[in-house]
Amino acid sequence: MSRDDASKGTPACRLATVDLTASFFDNAAVRKVNLEFPTKTVTAIIGPSGCGKSTFLRCLNRMHELSDGGTVQGKVLLDGSDIYDRSTDAIRLRQRVGMVFQKPTPFPTMTIFQNVAAGLRVNGRGRVDAVSDRVEAALKGAALWDEVAHRLNTSAMELSGGQQQRLCIARAIAPRPDVVLLDEPTSALDPASTQGIEDLVQDLKSDYTVVIVTHNMQQAARVSDYTAFFYLGELIEADRTDDIFRNPREDRTEAYVTGRFG
Repeated sequence: MSRDDASKGTPACRLATVDLTASFFDNAAVRKVNLEFPTKTVTAIIGPSGCGKSTFLRCLNRMHELSDGGTVQGKVLLDGSDIYDRSTDAIRLRQRVGMVFQKPTPFPTMTIFQNVAAGLRVNGRGRVDAVSDRVEAALKGAALWDEVAHRLNTSAMELSGGQQQRLCIARAIAPRPDVVLLDEPTSALDPASTQGIEDLVQDLKSDYTVVIVTHNMQQAARVSDYTAFFYLGELIEADRTDDIFRNPREDRTEAYVTGRFG
């Protein structure tokens, strides 16, 4: 991924794209992106609004194909296997590659417990004691257990915005995925909740490969090990975060991270 991966001891790659192109009808929003995501690291996707960041992210667990007119060419490799192969079960894939959206999306008619358990029951893990253990583990993994343990059977909508977002993270990690995708997860949150999510992202990488889309370059610098800069649907540069922000190779990258455009 970086200019000198071998000498820097880059971890093995868990997820990768090969000539990935994503379109809406005949209009390409992402063009021939080749990018690797090392195991148990955080990669930030940055770039100006409309550059294809979220479209690219949604390709990584086949959410883009659910969009009106959404099509994909190229490959997305998870542990070396193309997720767009006809034999791939898309529901099972989305449990291996969990996703959290920009706005907290708890299921409004479900309790806190039911929200986290939803993915497990879809996966057939319905035994009550096993589900309870996994729900508790997921809530602890999302740094939410201590705040909700006494009210698991209350509505998820009673939680604050930051708590709801952590609940969505708990729901995503309950099936124990390989990869967690975060699409601007703090853009709707206050500063205190944002800091909580950023701290959580750092904790998550001990167990998961994390990819985060963010419009906030300071956030990318704080939370990520690697950063990829997108512009007009193209991957301009990807490298270790320190190198992207301190010594970018591309003029467009330097202009963006120094605030000259975007």
